Amino acid sequence: MPEPQSGEPHVSGGQRATENGAIAATGLDGTMDLATTEGETLEKGLGNADAGGPADKARSLWSDAWRDLRRNPVFIISALVILFLVVISLWPSLIASGNPLKCDLSKAQEGSQPGHPFGFDGQGCDVYTRTVYGARISISVGVCATLGVALLGSVLGGLAGFFGGISDSFLSRITDVFFAIPVVLGGLVLLSVVTSNSVWPVIGFMVLLGWPQISRIARGSVITAKQNDYVQAARALGASNSRMLLRHITPNAVAPVIVVATIALGTYIALEATLSYLGVGLKPPSVSWGIDISAASPYIRNAPHALLWPSGALAITVLAFIMLGDAVRDALDPKLR
Repeated sequence: MPEPQSGEPHVSGGQRATENGAIAATGLDGTMDLATTEGETLEKGLGNADAGGPADKARSLWSDAWRDLRRNPVFIISALVILFLVVISLWPSLIASGNPLKCDLSKAQEGSQPGHPFGFDGQGCDVYTRTVYGARISISVGVCATLGVALLGSVLGGLAGFFGGISDSFLSRITDVFFAIPVVLGGLVLLSVVTSNSVWPVIGFMVLLGWPQISRIARGSVITAKQNDYVQAARALGASNSRMLLRHITPNAVAPVIVVATIALGTYIALEATLSYLGVGLKPPSVSWGIDISAASPYIRNAPHALLWPSGALAITVLAFIMLGDAVRDALDPKLR
């Protein structure tokens, strides 16, 4: 029987020393079935993973973003404020039972009274009721303008970024022209000739001057996404342009557009109030925060409450959407993880 070499631990009978010095049991012939041991170990590992939950399970960008958003207090606070604003814009009578167009000149510029917590404006209208009903037009204008801008800008920018060439160069020069137009000055020029009292001219103006920003963001995202390996593989396998756009590029390029559109929604609400304040946006008898701010400006010394409440509602609304956009940006941007 050969003597054990120096430094090698002596193992008796049916046992063998493992590399780390532990003793592993072997069969009767002194050999160990490594395949069985590794299979049992793998089976145990899978069983523990199933029992312990979705550890090491692949998650998409959207699932990771939603998980981060639920843990972000900024998102929670802004989402609750926006939810409240949406509810009162749809059903303002839930918290305001009065008529926003009913005014009593005998109560003009009076302060807070029972049943009228915000007082009255210069025309004797209830400031509280008009502030609540003003959320309807502001939210509707902001949402419709954002949807129109996002849809038009994404389609034009995405197609230009995907196909490139002359269409891309032409769109770039068109966007440069629109970027050179001041928004407020353009609104004064274009909306001053409109006699309609509906919200659609204001929404159309915002879409007309707002799509270049989204278009440039969508163009850059599509150019970045189409250079990835999975798009090149789909092209090599014979995928059509429409399939690559809808199945491979759009889901991976839409995140920046969502972030910019969410932040821009608050900007469009403020723009509507600015245009209404200047007299070229919505006009009476429409109920808008911009109209109320404009009407209360001459009485700021005698009745500051008539200016304070609609201005505060406008500021809170714009801030809520900007905070929501910042939270969404932090969740969707992989560079910030």
